[in-house]
Amino acid sequence: MLIEFGRVIPTLRMFDIAKAREFYLGYLGFTVDFEHRFEPELPLFMQVSRGEARLYLSEHHGDGTPGTHVTIEMCGVIAYHAELASKTYHYMRPGLVEQPWGATTLTVYDPFSNWVIFSEPSPN
Repeated sequence: MLIEFGRVIPTLRMFDIAKAREFYLGYLGFTVDFEHRFEPELPLFMQVSRGEARLYLSEHHGDGTPGTHVTIEMCGVIAYHAELASKTYHYMRPGLVEQPWGATTLTVYDPFSNWVIFSEPSPN
């Protein structure tokens, strides 16, 4: 029997919808794929994406823990760094880091203390 694994979609906790939208949509350039509430006054659960990267953002108690680290492998991290640097997001100016394991990384911290690390493998 063939065993295959699919996409991993981490769930990150959020505490403020407006700040989450400002960061993930406005700053990182992700889009909302769906939003769900069991009832209008209950917490929001949503999926955001950019390219093949997917993240669940949840207001639900127990969904995710602040301080989670998520690594997203990508191509074009230098261009993405330039894109982020061109924006007027007042809370962050991330840099590029050449890692000893052979990757260039760009780490951002969301308003809820989660780390999102964009990583591009270095050419051999």
